Amino acid sequence: MVRFPVAKASPTPLADPCSLPLAMTKDLDCIVCGSCVVDVLVRPVPLETPITGGKLFETEPLELTTGGIVSNSGITMARLGMRVAAFSYVGDDPWAAVIRNRYEAEGLHAEGLLTHPAGATSTTAVLIDSSGERSFMHCVGAPRLLDREAFFSRFDLFRRSRSMLLGYYPLLPNLLGDLPEVLSALRKEGCLTALDAAGDGGALGPLLPVLPHLDLYVPSLDEAIRQTGQDEPRKIVETYREAGAPGVVGVKLGRRGVLLSPQDDQYIEIPAVAPPGDVVDTTGAGDCFLGGLLTGLLRGMSPAEAGRLGCAAGACCVTCLGATSGIRDYAATAALAGLKGQ
Repeated sequence: MVRFPVAKASPTPLADPCSLPLAMTKDLDCIVCGSCVVDVLVRPVPLETPITGGKLFETEPLELTTGGIVSNSGITMARLGMRVAAFSYVGDDPWAAVIRNRYEAEGLHAEGLLTHPAGATSTTAVLIDSSGERSFMHCVGAPRLLDREAFFSRFDLFRRSRSMLLGYYPLLPNLLGDLPEVLSALRKEGCLTALDAAGDGGALGPLLPVLPHLDLYVPSLDEAIRQTGQDEPRKIVETYREAGAPGVVGVKLGRRGVLLSPQDDQYIEIPAVAPPGDVVDTTGAGDCFLGGLLTGLLRGMSPAEAGRLGCAAGACCVTCLGATSGIRDYAATAALAGLKGQ
């Protein structure tokens, strides 16, 4: 089982003698990499009605925010007290300032947010119905251009971090073939590796050489079914283990919670946490879960406790419009998760 270096509170120095050898030199807890988006939220949109020419839909005032895993997981971890940096490409355009300003306000370090000379900042129109379900109109933009060279050009940044979380790998075609090399190099520097999928999850083939280099992989059930061809969560985990996944593996089950497997033949079923309010928008709940889960593991919690923290972060997410508007601080989230004295 992978041991996560322990930090009970940031930025307290890491003092666990069982931590990875380089843990004492780390001044960042996590670098969140990949999809980095400006979101325009539109609500309510009747998603059961085809959007055809000549129609007018009355909505609430449009809201401008940030999305993608870098924003969603990164801001979640920052609000939970982690020292977090962003790593991605943005364009040389006005949308980039929206992302940089938001990150500065949230305490998310943006030194790894690189301006690409040709790519556009990623943008999404998020269409949300009255129940909180959503559809997306998305321009992948500059993050799609991330590649091996981008990571190794800022390897100094990753040497400073205890962990990294990358998403959404099916949307990063220039990186996918080199991802095993990149992850292997990061792990040698004492940087734990976590990955997230997107959309339908993509095929299993491109993931097979990546899995042996991951310390954390917990896709959604739909993504995992597409990847493995299995629909039973334990069999899904077995498929990942057979492919060489060494770390914490699991499946996000939505309203059913999450199944985690810290090591071979060990399974922990963690029920969902009830949202602390009405469900308004489910955008980004999976990313916020991962931010909470990774925070718990980095704080030295057991996988079951960390899973509860993740479920609580996801439950907070759905109570407000936008992925991170409902995210709370560590004390409130841990209380919602029922984690006393953590």
